[in-house]
Amino acid sequence: MSQGASTPIEVQVGGKSLEDGQAYARRLQEGLKAIPYLRDIRIKQPLNYPTLDIQFDRVKAAQFGLTADDIAKSLVAATSSSRFTAKNLWLDRKTGYAYQVQVQLPEYEMSSTEDMENIPLVKGQLRPTLGDVATIRRTTVPGEYDRSGPRRLVTVSANIFNKDLGTATRDVQQVIDGLGTPPKGTLVELQGMAQLLRETLGSLQTGLGLAIVVIFLVLMANFQSFGVAFVVLSTIPAVLAGSLGLLSLTGSTLNLQSYMGIIMSVGVSVANAILLITNAEQLRLVYNDSTKAALTAGGMRLRPIMMTSLAMIAGMIPMASGLGEAGDQSAPLGRAVIGGLFFSAFAALLILPVIFASVQRKASVTSSSLNPNDEESEFYDGVDPLKKQLLTTNPN
Repeated sequence: MSQGASTPIEVQVGGKSLEDGQAYARRLQEGLKAIPYLRDIRIKQPLNYPTLDIQFDRVKAAQFGLTADDIAKSLVAATSSSRFTAKNLWLDRKTGYAYQVQVQLPEYEMSSTEDMENIPLVKGQLRPTLGDVATIRRTTVPGEYDRSGPRRLVTVSANIFNKDLGTATRDVQQVIDGLGTPPKGTLVELQGMAQLLRETLGSLQTGLGLAIVVIFLVLMANFQSFGVAFVVLSTIPAVLAGSLGLLSLTGSTLNLQSYMGIIMSVGVSVANAILLITNAEQLRLVYNDSTKAALTAGGMRLRPIMMTSLAMIAGMIPMASGLGEAGDQSAPLGRAVIGGLFFSAFAALLILPVIFASVQRKASVTSSSLNPNDEESEFYDGVDPLKKQLLTTNPN
């Protein structure tokens, strides 16, 4: 669910040298403490696990006729169990089951360094003991080794308090960049939900950009005009401004749901713009005046655009309210749609005609096609004869 991460923020430091990774991870941990909304900042692996370092004196051991294997077997049997040095099974002939028999000391009998030094090394004799042939000192070692291929990993993790994951990811990345170049052979990267969020948002941004480009190419082929296709897409900035504005006002974040809402708003906005611009371009060929054509088309398409936008806004209000089970998860979608359609409706009715009139002011009314159609007859085809007469005799 979280790409294997137990916390929203996880930074993996991987390298061939565990010491270099530990030093970098500690510097990163101190840097993350400067971010006020991060909590539980820690290194996941236990790097300082308390242990006892036992060094054998092979010369002394040889004088007693002992080998390192003899000493190790005595030490393991006394501190853990005899099952690790001498496997012993007892067979119950009645039931046919085999039971493992082992000898081990109770923990309270082996509670200090002195107790370990008194471990006998020869069967049936109290001497020599471990203290005669070895030195014992307290030290620390990594309690866990995590690997990714040849690299040993040190992971710095943190939780987030009252802040969205996107903002936290950017701030953590700034801290990583501020630490400079990591040691040679060391790789530092964000893992878990932060990485998944960046990949998801990057894919959505790419998808939205490709959708806009494809729509632009289709419109340019349909209208046979670069300018008209640009005019249709001029409402998209209003959609983005409205969606992001309402998300900001309601405290919602830019996530997968809100991105889907923005894409939906862009689709409806472009459809409304195509309705208006198609009429305006046809009227321009009749009037030979882009300003008059834009104003007339705006009046003709006022009601369809408003009805479409208001109907979809009304349908999204229950979702945007965030009521019900898991309502907070789907609320950003409805809010993005409402904000985008609200602004795009005003942009289509007030700004779009102005842009069309400016772009098409000097455009020719003669078709550039090698086989032109009668644009005027096509526009009036199916129109009531009385209305056609009124439009041709008095375009106003």
